[in-house]
Amino acid sequence: MPQQIKRVAVIGAGTMGAAIAGLVAGAGIPVLLLDVPPTTLTPEEEAKGLSLSHPAVRNRLVQQGFERMRKARPSNLYSERTARLITLGNTEDDFAKLAECDWIIEAIVEQLAPKQALLERLEPVRKPGAIVTTNTSGIPISLIAEGRSAEFRRHFFGTHFFNPPRYLKLLEIIPGDDADPAAVAAMRRFAEDTLGKGVVICKDRPNFIGNRLFSYAGQVILNYALANGYSVEEVDALTGPLIGRPNTASFRLLDQVGVDVMHYVAGNLYKAIPDDESREVYRQNDLLARMVAAGLLGKKAGQGFYKEVRQGDRREFWPLDLNTLEYRPPAGTASVDPLIKEASAIKALPERLRFLLRRAAEQPDDRGAALVAEAILPMIAYAARRLPEIADSVADVDNAIRWGFAHQLGPFQIWDALGLTEGAELMRARGLALPGWVDELIAKGDSRFYRDGAAFNVATGRHEPLPRDERAIDLAALKAAGKEVAGNAAASLIDLGDGVLCFEIHSKANSIGGPVVEILLQALEALKQERWVGLVVGNQGARFSAGFDLNELGVAVEMGAWEDLGELIALVQQAFYDLRYAPRPVVTAPFGHTLGGGAELAMHGAASVAAAETYIGLPEFAVGLVPGWGGCTELNRRIIAEAARSGGDTLKAFQQVFETLAFARVATSAHEGKELGFLRPSDRIVFNQDYLIGEAKREVLRLAAEGYTPPPAEPQCYALGRDGLAAARVAIYQLRQGGYATEYDAVIAERLAYVLCGGDLSSPQWVDEQYIMRLEREALLALGQDQRTLARARHMLETGKPLRN
Repeated sequence: MPQQIKRVAVIGAGTMGAAIAGLVAGAGIPVLLLDVPPTTLTPEEEAKGLSLSHPAVRNRLVQQGFERMRKARPSNLYSERTARLITLGNTEDDFAKLAECDWIIEAIVEQLAPKQALLERLEPVRKPGAIVTTNTSGIPISLIAEGRSAEFRRHFFGTHFFNPPRYLKLLEIIPGDDADPAAVAAMRRFAEDTLGKGVVICKDRPNFIGNRLFSYAGQVILNYALANGYSVEEVDALTGPLIGRPNTASFRLLDQVGVDVMHYVAGNLYKAIPDDESREVYRQNDLLARMVAAGLLGKKAGQGFYKEVRQGDRREFWPLDLNTLEYRPPAGTASVDPLIKEASAIKALPERLRFLLRRAAEQPDDRGAALVAEAILPMIAYAARRLPEIADSVADVDNAIRWGFAHQLGPFQIWDALGLTEGAELMRARGLALPGWVDELIAKGDSRFYRDGAAFNVATGRHEPLPRDERAIDLAALKAAGKEVAGNAAASLIDLGDGVLCFEIHSKANSIGGPVVEILLQALEALKQERWVGLVVGNQGARFSAGFDLNELGVAVEMGAWEDLGELIALVQQAFYDLRYAPRPVVTAPFGHTLGGGAELAMHGAASVAAAETYIGLPEFAVGLVPGWGGCTELNRRIIAEAARSGGDTLKAFQQVFETLAFARVATSAHEGKELGFLRPSDRIVFNQDYLIGEAKREVLRLAAEGYTPPPAEPQCYALGRDGLAAARVAIYQLRQGGYATEYDAVIAERLAYVLCGGDLSSPQWVDEQYIMRLEREALLALGQDQRTLARARHMLETGKPLRN
């Protein structure tokens, strides 16, 4: 195993190969992306008189794969700048370059013979110690490696990424029988630390863990829906967020994966598992075959289980009639809506699942509950029957399903929620067979698959400790252990150990209102005490923060409490300012949606340690406001003032900030967050979000150990005054004349420019932050009292979409 992976190659620029290259480049590692040279010319190439030997022709296929990857949405790239780390080539002219690579990933067509032929060519080229892996989704690793030397096989195994690899956490590593355990362990560390993956070690069995279980469960629900007359809409309404799964639910997910892909996988899997007692589920109907024959291939074909239909200006998704293969207008889910409403009122997922599964057992005629039971219980039973064939630990199965398919709970975690004995009874009541090891566990009086940081391992018959990295800090566990220093229903102050505190928001949408500010002020007071060395600002919810609580704003507006609102704005501004000037280091840990006031909070530390998947921005303009909690001030300090300090173009810097805020730009990654100025160039990016709080804590300790001192109290912002305002007014006028801005957009833009420029000063000059903060407050309160802003805010709350009035 190389000491460090410094260069990676991906062979195969299809959907997965190119996306894997994008992921690796995002981690800052140069990638060589290869595909075969074409064997025929396109009509366009012939018209230009090009030959098959022309460089542009030789690299046409890899270039096309690369461009598809760049244009895909959601983006495979963390930033367009990371694409510069990807070098394109072909498998004839550039094959020798593979000798320079530390890790070579095979991602070509999913057929055994071409994979074997490629490895045969690759063996004499790869350098000693270089790792070679295959991204196969199900072909046995031992078959792919047939004919290779013992040394090659020691450095060869499977690395099965899930699509899209940037967003799905799961990486299945399949060592096979010959792989060097040290090489596998080193690859696991690299995947977890550098690429941010959740790694599951799989046995070399058909379709490994994730796809083996997913294929079975998907086929079971399809068979049940057809046999019992469920509509596509009913199935998806019952098998999505209601039971802890994504919005794609069942049929939307099949459309996303590809109906033809699922049909192909099911056919291959049936042949590959002759000893699987459940394989006949793949032969119970021919729906997928009929859909493929009719060209109903899913999202890529524009029609699958759903078809997008334009109704005037509206877009509708018409579901497929599973019997006639005709599309019909959405009919709703009235027959199961009462159950969905009743179950949705139960907020805790384990409790909700218990309710639904018990309802199915107690009221067999409840169609909704019956389908939920069929979506869950057969999969749990099948997972149990597949152990120890595909894995030994229940944790490996649960992690594969959670990380690969974004389920909130894995099969055995759901079973634990039901209770071991009750879960077994519910499954057997539906005629589902369970393996003998389950009965042995029950007979021993064991009631859980997970306990005390350990998970049941079928191979050893014991609960084995789960590996845990010290960076994987669990805030909920710390609070349960009595480490909460202060807290209320919206926020907490938690002792992370080693003298480091964590300010955690846990309000609805992690929005910032009065109760959150209350705990923030306590955190600031705590930082004055000698016992604490610093503070992490972060949480482990669904997002860092959605910003100011708009409902709280609405109440203040309805009451006309503008003076109180002004005081709250000033209080939060000062609190954020005090975070940056705190006597001890404050490190923010943004991730996910970090918007408005949430972004301003994230920007006011001594440093940030951001998750790669951080979507940070100040979109206040979209609701008729300007950033008012130091966002304008901080962007002035970071970009405009920095240009002034370095002798740069201050007007160009102002234009960058003005456009970022006026166009309500939100970064789609931490990398873009740096480009927009919401994160500093020096801020660290963490790919494995499990380690985010731990890495932020390490950064606090590093800063403290280096003798941290707060920033100097001197003018930090640069006000362009009338020079900047004049340039802004020209731009606003042009946008207005071009139809790109409404009349009220122009009003807000004028207010924004006034703040960023430091008002109507006669000449550019240095000003302190408090000066710009005062202008922020004044603009925010003035706009907040305008009926057009109130209309925008109401529209956003009601529809989730901006209003251009």
